[in-house]
Amino acid sequence: MRDPRMAAIGKGLKRRGRLVMQAVSPPRRNLDAIPAPRPAADTYTAPLAPRLVDSPVFVLSSVRSGSTLLRVLLNSHSRIRAPHEMHLRTVHVNLSRDFTADAMRALHLDKDELEHVLWDRVLHLELTRSGKDVIVDKTPPNTLVWPRLRRCWPNARYILLLRHPGAVVTSLTDRRADPDHEAVRAEVLDYSEKLEEARLNLDPHVITYEELTAEPEKVTRGVCGHLGVPWEPGMLDYGSKDHGTFRPQLGDWSSTIKSGRIQSARCADPGVDLPPRLRELAQAWGYRD
Repeated sequence: MRDPRMAAIGKGLKRRGRLVMQAVSPPRRNLDAIPAPRPAADTYTAPLAPRLVDSPVFVLSSVRSGSTLLRVLLNSHSRIRAPHEMHLRTVHVNLSRDFTADAMRALHLDKDELEHVLWDRVLHLELTRSGKDVIVDKTPPNTLVWPRLRRCWPNARYILLLRHPGAVVTSLTDRRADPDHEAVRAEVLDYSEKLEEARLNLDPHVITYEELTAEPEKVTRGVCGHLGVPWEPGMLDYGSKDHGTFRPQLGDWSSTIKSGRIQSARCADPGVDLPPRLRELAQAWGYRD
């Protein structure tokens, strides 16, 4: 017959061994709480899903080119909704598990098309809330991704808003507390190159900030014709309408735009040092120094 004391000793030794192993082993992780590794790059490209907004309007421009002024003029129209900058290109979806992409592919979707569906829903929601029938997004960084906008909305319409690159450089330099002049010129060149690509590839309606401030009725009549809506005199009295709060990251918030009045554009300073390519683009856009 087995000695009970020896059995108790054996159980104690086994228990102590388990405790020692737990002490020296790495902690166990809750696998459900940890995102799975991102799957390898998938070459699948989803087909275009139906759009709620078939033909949105995008204002393509550089920063500091008067896009907020154009926005409030358009937003003063009874049929046009032009909200603050929406920054759709920074709105993303996250396929966080290794099986998520497979699940979406079975629905004929990929990450890009999921984002496109989300962007389209945002535009549709804003348009529905406004009670209007034309929506305009004037976020300047959209200019940097215009090919993707065209892929998302094949029937989108475009307004190209130009300003003399020298004036843009001056405006950016004045706005920043400790400007890096080389970085400012590089930023303006980057925008300008994308604007030129868009001008040559999209068949946009082209206007300039200088013309918009000098002849606002003429320019806004042309824009309305492009969008297929009648011109309304009240568009020029944008200060009498509610356009939301003017604040950083959502558009211009300067005293000029808050004045409610169209003010003359500041001309380019002939003394501004521009790279040769920027001067070449300025000439291609009809500017003469």
